[in-house]
Formats: sequence, structure tokens, C-alpha cells
Amino acid sequence: MSSSSLPRSTPSGEGVPDTAQEGPNGRPDAPRRRKLSVRVASAARWLHIYLSMAGLFVLLFFSATGVTLNHPDWFAAGAERTSEAEGELDPGWVKIPATPDPDDPLRGVAKLEVVEHLRRAHGVRGALAGFTADERECVVTFKGPGYSADAFVDRESGKYRLTQTSHGLIAVINDLHKGRDTGAAWSVVIDVSAVLMIVASLTGLVLLFYIKRRRIPGLFTALAGTAAVVAVVLYLVP
Repeated sequence: MSSSSLPRSTPSGEGVPDTAQEGPNGRPDAPRRRKLSVRVASAARWLHIYLSMAGLFVLLFFSATGVTLNHPDWFAAGAERTSEAEGELDPGWVKIPATPDPDDPLRGVAKLEVVEHLRRAHGVRGALAGFTADERECVVTFKGPGYSADAFVDRESGKYRLTQTSHGLIAVINDLHKGRDTGAAWSVVIDVSAVLMIVASLTGLVLLFYIKRRRIPGLFTALAGTAAVVAVVLYLVP
């Protein structure tokens, strides 16, 4: 058979004999499996690179704050700063009703007006963590990363005492690491960061299987690291 009688291949694959596309029993042959393997490796590499870059800052942040949490004596957490203030708000906002309800001591209390007055008059920040009342006073509590504020309001006169406590930068980032008093938005950041780290780790593991020379040493290292952590938990942690 002359060379001119051989089927010519085209970019679309036309003219390639069926035997080059399928093996016995219609199963994909080695070239097709290799093509799929290349696509999987390419997708894993793309995900690993860009997810790692997207989560780079949060990975560094949670790694660094893990150290500050584990060794608080290594870092100056900053002196605790406390400020006190007094004021007076509209007594009608906290006035005891003529017929108090023991099951609902906050009935008739204008909570929103009280909270906004404290924020506006004294720069109180943080989220509202508590608003309680008895027959004599209302107690309003605010909390944020490295911050707290407590206001005690006399229900008869509307006069109050406010105490604000602030800590240093290390206390703030430690609270961010733990998600303590950080609100719903930061909680979402923590969850998204965890997903990014998980997917980046798994795609790195997938890529390892495509590097023949590094596959066995890499898997051995991963198993050794896992075994070391488990051994510490089982035998060294009190």
C-alpha cells in the first residue's frame, strides 16, 4: 500500500481509524486515558495554584495567630485600657411600667434607643451581646474582638454608668483567630478559609500522583507526618 492510500488525520480527528479511538470491547485505549489524565492533572494544578493564592493571606494569618495563641508569654498583648463615663438618657426609654410583667422585665424598654444613645454619645463599638433588666436597672453589654463595654442604667432616673475595656492588637487578632465576638461576617470568612485550605491540600495530593519520581517519597512523608501527629496526641498529650 502506498503512502497516499493511508488515511490522513485532521485536527478534528477525522480519518483516524476506529482502532485508534477504541480498544477491545469499545473501551477507551491508552491515548484516550492519557488525555483524560492530562486534563485531570491540569485542572488540579489550576485549582491548587489559584486557591492557594486566594487563601494565602488567611493561611498566613491563622498560622501566625496560632503561634500567638499558643505562646501568649512571647508577645506583649498590650496593656488593658479601661475608661469610665456617666450620663443620662430619657427615663421614658427604661421606665418601669405601671403593671410590671415578671416574665418579661424588658416590656416597655426602648432597647434600640438606649443602644443607639450609648453608641452615639460614647463611641461604643462591638456587637450587642446582652440586654437584661430587673426592677431597678438595665444592664447593656457590648463585645467585640479585644473589646467589651457594660452600661448600668437606673430605671427611675435614666442615669447610667458605662465602662469600656480595650486590649492590645495581639488580643484582637487572637479573638479573630478563635472567632470570638466577631460577628456573622467573620464567621463566613473562617468557613470559606477552611474550605480553601482543604481543597488546596487535596489538589496538592492529587498532583503528587502525577509526579512519578516524587510519588512514593511524597506519600511516605505525608504518612510519616500524619503518624507523628497521631502519636503525639495518643502518647504525649495529657
